[in-house]
Amino acid sequence: MRNTVLIPTYRRPQDLARCLKALQQQTKSVEQAIVVVRDTDTETQQFLQQFPPHLLPLQIVTVTQPGVVAALNAGLAQVRGDILSITDDDAVPHPDWLAKINTHFSVNYAIGGVGGRDWVYQGDKLENGSCSTVGKLQWCGRVIGNHHLGIGAPREVDVLKGVNMSFRTQAIGKLRFDDRMQGTGAQVHFEMSFALTLKRAGWKMIYDPSIAVDHYPAQRFDEDQRHNFNDTALINLVHNETLILLEHLSPLRQIVFLSWSILVGTRESLGICQWLRLFPQQREIATKKLRASLQGRWLGYQKYRNIEKHNLVGVRSQESGVRS
Repeated sequence: MRNTVLIPTYRRPQDLARCLKALQQQTKSVEQAIVVVRDTDTETQQFLQQFPPHLLPLQIVTVTQPGVVAALNAGLAQVRGDILSITDDDAVPHPDWLAKINTHFSVNYAIGGVGGRDWVYQGDKLENGSCSTVGKLQWCGRVIGNHHLGIGAPREVDVLKGVNMSFRTQAIGKLRFDDRMQGTGAQVHFEMSFALTLKRAGWKMIYDPSIAVDHYPAQRFDEDQRHNFNDTALINLVHNETLILLEHLSPLRQIVFLSWSILVGTRESLGICQWLRLFPQQREIATKKLRASLQGRWLGYQKYRNIEKHNLVGVRSQESGVRS
């Protein structure tokens, strides 16, 4: 199988150099390495222009629109491999990364996506926890990630993580990442819609913790600064999550999800119960998080309802045309 690796990058040439070096050291060769760079990112462009062409079959794609979704979709249009693997510029795939990915795709044609663990380093310190529940969408709509903590045998999951996910290109077909995702950079949860759409089409998503990358979370150049609270970033995150889940849940589960998310929520996307739990320690920040979470839910719900109304009008127009 031919392997394409797709890497969106922005203003991290040193991280990108480390990632590309790891691709050169793969036990399974890379047939196509696509790096998507912004037109305004002159430092990265200069690095790529000087990159020795004999080290990797490197293809550079330039985009003018900000955000990871636009970058990935621009890269998708250039993919020639049978298997597409996506990672971040601040990640370092282990040498057997592609070989282990290919093993899963070769033994079961029903597998459309494969993901693995990202070993997260905060500076020089490894975040070395463990969790057996990874990548699951619970019945109430709660999404459990934990891809960076996964242990155990390979198993089927619902969602993969953008830093370490691969797809059979035949499964992808004309599917593209959702450009309705809010955010000017990270656009959190962009990968969730992609994986859930493939699952709904009948493809299996597999998580194997032995398929590993080392992940060195680097600086972001947008409103989402990872561990520092930003109300716009949280609104975008919750909007994206809400829109995606409402489109993939049944009507009954939609009601349960909205009720649960407003009344309970998670430590990241607060509901009332989570706000009550965090308020004694976080005080004003907890209140800001609750306000941003509720605003994001409302905006995501509004977006979903507007899309549904538009689709309904389109169906009625088609039915009217058929009758006439």
